[in-house]
This record gives sequence, structure tokens and C-alpha cells, in this order.
Amino acid sequence: MIESIVGSINCERVLTFLNAREEGYAREIATFYNSSLAPIQKQLDKLEAGGILASRTAGRTRIYIFNPRYPLLAELSALLEKTISFYDEELQQRLLLNRRRPRRRGKPL
Repeated sequence: MIESIVGSINCERVLTFLNAREEGYAREIATFYNSSLAPIQKQLDKLEAGGILASRTAGRTRIYIFNPRYPLLAELSALLEKTISFYDEELQQRLLLNRRRPRRRGKPL
């Protein structure tokens, strides 16, 4: 939806994923969208170099969040919220479901 504004579909995917879930890592984002890992990593690196994202490491994983010091963060977040509202209902539900803990063995879905 905002692909023409941000330059690529993968950039839009990274931004909307991080806006919906507040943090994420490259493989998680690529798996969510059934995409290749390399273009997602490229976009994350580009956005971090531009000051939009910040990252930290947890073990061997680099976790990305929006840079709280980015001057246009409120406006970008509002644009991304509006964008997510136009996605189909199933994708909205998947984006907003932020389950991080493993499920107990034998527990029904």
C-alpha cells in the first residue's frame, strides 16, 4: 500500500511488522511474510543506517525496534497504523497477534 512511498514492498513489510509488534528480527519478519531473508536484512540495515531503526543483540540474534529519537516517529507510526487498517482482516489479526512464549506440549490450539 505504501510501497511507492517507501521504495519497496520489503521496506513496507519491515515497517508495518515492527509497528504492529514493536520489535522483531530478520528471520521472524521473513518467515511471517514467506519472503527471502536477504532482502529483509538489507532493508533492516538501510533503515538502521538512516536512523529510523535501532537494534540490540540478544545472544546471536539482532533485534530491531523503532529508534525513539527519530524526529518523525509519531508521524511515521500514524501512517503505518493507517496502512495496517486497510489490510485484510486475516493479515491484521496475524500482525497484531504477538505470541512469543512457546505453547505447552499437548495444549490444544
